[in-house]
Amino acid sequence: MALIHSEHEALASALFTTNRVKAAPVKLDMLRMRHGLARAVVINSGVANVAMGAQGLRDAAEMARCAATAIGVPAEQVLVASTGVIGARLPMPRIRRGIRAAAEGLAHAGLRDAAEAIRTTDTFAKTAVATADVDGCEVTVVGIAKGSGMIEPNMATMLAFLMTDAAVAARYLARVLRDAADAGFNRLSVDGETSTSDMALLFANGVARNRELRSPRSPGAAAFAAASERVAIALTRDIARDGEGATKLVTVRVEGAANRADAERAARRIANSVLVKTAIFGGDANWGRILQTVGAARVRLDLDRAAVRLGGVTVFRGGASAGPAARRRAARALQASEVEVAIDLGAGRASAQLWSCDLGYDYVKINAEYTT
Repeated sequence: MALIHSEHEALASALFTTNRVKAAPVKLDMLRMRHGLARAVVINSGVANVAMGAQGLRDAAEMARCAATAIGVPAEQVLVASTGVIGARLPMPRIRRGIRAAAEGLAHAGLRDAAEAIRTTDTFAKTAVATADVDGCEVTVVGIAKGSGMIEPNMATMLAFLMTDAAVAARYLARVLRDAADAGFNRLSVDGETSTSDMALLFANGVARNRELRSPRSPGAAAFAAASERVAIALTRDIARDGEGATKLVTVRVEGAANRADAERAARRIANSVLVKTAIFGGDANWGRILQTVGAARVRLDLDRAAVRLGGVTVFRGGASAGPAARRRAARALQASEVEVAIDLGAGRASAQLWSCDLGYDYVKINAEYTT
């Protein structure tokens, strides 16, 4: 269990999964976020509270009520998140005890404990922080996230909670979250699967006492937006690095595309290709896998002008292999814990970047035994 509480009234903005199968907490929060106010979010890991019918909704609402009572705020200002196995009921007696314990343990220095509490198959807790000068005031943005498998966000990410002491108007806060998600969370794929429980929340309580940021033209708005993006990108990279069974953080870069849509499509084909991901796991500089999956993406591609780089080493260019020596150098580069896969499509000037990971033996083991 984790509990995040703002001691002061806070505005909040949220993004939720686009999956048609939505967790009960997502449904509850979507209704509550119409008011744009939230003082707390309570999170459990282990059980996702998905596809449990009316009982799931009642349990989500009870989680909010229990947290509201424990910290003394209105229940409608408490949001809920759950992560874990789909199709199991929340163990409500344990949940109630956990909420009380979390409320008693609230502490200003508790961020890492909260990040630890929301883990499922994650191998480490994920936190990030950034500061910005906003019109002469130092403001802080902090965030925690969890995610390891069932990850290809179409709005935000698995579970991500960002908090700031900046004073921000509601409409601009929503824009900052959307832009941060586009810069980070939507640039991520572990296995091409979109979770039923994905959400990203951004709380702003204004205690930094800066002049309220109302639009991108407000003094300090650009610095605040950049800090929010840095937090989102740091969390995104950690999630990719910690993909289930992963051994490598993979940056996928597409250049020379005819347009942004082609660049995005090609990048996602590479990031989600099982053949590419397993080759990277094995350190196999098999550039043919890259060309194959991009060619199947039906994007504009001029093979005679195209180039493929693995770990910074050009292995294909001008319509032909760069040779066995280049392939050997690339294979050595692919042994690193952080690698880049890049392709120039030779068809234009558009580009795109994603973060992903390799696919190892443990991914199969984890997901073959997830509920057993």
